[in-house]
Amino acid sequence: MTKINSLLDQQSTINPYRYATFEIFNRLKWDLTLESWLSRKKLNGFKDKYKGEKAVIVCNGPSLLKTDFSLLGEVFTFGLNKINLLFDKSNFRPSFIVAVNSFVIEQNSDFYNKTDIPLFLDSNSYNLINSRSNIIFLHASTQPKFSRNCSISIYHGYTVTFVAMQLAFYMGFESVALIGCDHNFKTKGPANMTVVSGEKDESHFDSKYFADGVKWQLPDLEGSELAYRMARDIYSASGKTLVNCTEGGKLEIFPKLSLNQFLHQ
Repeated sequence: MTKINSLLDQQSTINPYRYATFEIFNRLKWDLTLESWLSRKKLNGFKDKYKGEKAVIVCNGPSLLKTDFSLLGEVFTFGLNKINLLFDKSNFRPSFIVAVNSFVIEQNSDFYNKTDIPLFLDSNSYNLINSRSNIIFLHASTQPKFSRNCSISIYHGYTVTFVAMQLAFYMGFESVALIGCDHNFKTKGPANMTVVSGEKDESHFDSKYFADGVKWQLPDLEGSELAYRMARDIYSASGKTLVNCTEGGKLEIFPKLSLNQFLHQ
């Protein structure tokens, strides 16, 4: 049995009482902070705010460097994780940035604490990031499901890309495309294992992304595929479009289009 089928079986046999207890404890712990109230209020303001619009999720694979960023000037964009490493190579700036991995947030905290770009960050990082009007914290759910209300909680699905898909849906975007989602990593090893990087990163658009001895977690490609299928099915059932405009790559779950086709169809 493949890992995908195994995860699907797990999802169908989840003990609801175990999850309920864990969720309630974490929910209460987060709800006792001022930041939780502020973040929910901000998130509520994003509900269906961009209904009918298009958005592009800008992922971090090496293929991202093949993108003609001039095409993105008139469309809303979600940048992920360390997308700011692209800023010295391009005039492109995303509409929003999403990061939920603790290693990424810690390593990139200097940028997150200075930027005015709206940031959606995991709530566990609220002691690390300065509270500002553009900062919104997301409470993580342990339940493997697609969140229709991100102000309550949001499942990470083994990849920040899935978090961005849920946020785009919540904000009301009608058509969403992925770019730079190579779904392929040079570094190999057990899924989710924490490793120490080498001198150079060949799995992301910038060789400094995870380099020079920083910690990062190896990808869980099969786990993320399960999450992607959930997103695909929810978008389709809701009459929305989710496509892959990545140049090349190994992600085959979504229909493929060129970025130019997506933006002008």
